Amino acid sequence: MIPQPKKYISDFEQMGFGMFVHWGLYSQLGEGEWRYFYSDKTMEEYAKLADTFTAEDFDAEKMVLLAKNAGCKYVVLTTRHHEGFSLYDTCGLHEFDSVHSAAKRDLVREFVDACRKYDIVPFLYHTLIDWSRPEYGSDFNAYLEYLRKSVEILCKNYGKIGGFWFDGSWNNASADWQEDELYGMIRKYQPEAMIINNSGLSGRGRSDHPEIDAVTFEQKRPNPLNREGMDKYRAAEMCYTVNDHWGYGKNDFNYKSPMELIEALCNCRRLGANLLLNIGLEGNGRINPYQEQLFGILGRWMD
Repeated sequence: MIPQPKKYISDFEQMGFGMFVHWGLYSQLGEGEWRYFYSDKTMEEYAKLADTFTAEDFDAEKMVLLAKNAGCKYVVLTTRHHEGFSLYDTCGLHEFDSVHSAAKRDLVREFVDACRKYDIVPFLYHTLIDWSRPEYGSDFNAYLEYLRKSVEILCKNYGKIGGFWFDGSWNNASADWQEDELYGMIRKYQPEAMIINNSGLSGRGRSDHPEIDAVTFEQKRPNPLNREGMDKYRAAEMCYTVNDHWGYGKNDFNYKSPMELIEALCNCRRLGANLLLNIGLEGNGRINPYQEQLFGILGRWMD
C-alpha cells in the first residue's frame, strides 16, 4: 500500500522547481564553499573575512524576482554553511554572524521579507557541520545543543518557513545526531515545514528518520521512488549546480548549457521530483551575470 502525502508535502511536490543560493564568507575568496577546509589558515585568521563582508551588492528582492521569473516556486538560502558564519542575527548565541560583520544586517530577514513580497516560499539551509565550533570535535552533545538553539532562532523569528534543509550528517554518519530533539523542536514551532536532510553524493534517496519529508539526490538524476510499504509519503528533490561549485567559483567556467538544465528539470518532473538549481553569489552579494542569464533563459523556456 502506498501512503497518502500530507498536504504540505504534496504542496512541496507541486512546486517543482526551486533556486538554491550559496553565500557566505567563503564567497569573497571565489574558490567554493569548502575553502577553509582546504586552507592552512586557523579559524581565527579565516574569521577576519567577516570584517570585509559588506553585502553591499546583496539585493534580496532582485534575487527572489530572478527565481520567480525563471519559474521557481521556492528559494533555499544558506543561512549558515560549514564555516559556521551565520547570515542571520543569532541573538547573542555568538558574534560570528552578519549583524556583527561589516554588513551589520540580518540578511535572512531581508530574504524572507522579499520572498513574502513576491509570493515565493522561503526555505532555510542550515549546516550540521560547523568548523568554527571546537565542541564539534570535542564535546558533541554540547555542540548539538548549540545547533538546536541556532535552528530554534530561525524557527521562531522569521514567520512561517516552507522548510529546513540540513546538510552534513554524512560527515559523521555513525554519530547520534539527536534528530528526535532537533526535528521535534521544528515541529513545535513550524509544524508544516518540510524537513529535508541531504543524504550526500552516496546516499541517494536515503531517509534515516521518520520525520524526513523529502529525500535528496545530489548532482545526479533521481531514481524513481517505490513508495510501496513506506512509513510515510516522501517527496524527492535533486540538488544541482550550474557549474562545478556550490559556492562562488571565480575561475569555474565549466557551466552546463541551458539545454542540459532544461533536460534536468524535465527528467526530475517526469519522475515527480523537484529540481533545486544552485547559484553562488559573489562575495559582495552580487548575482554572477552569467548565472543570472542562465536563469533568464530558463524563465523564457518555462513561459
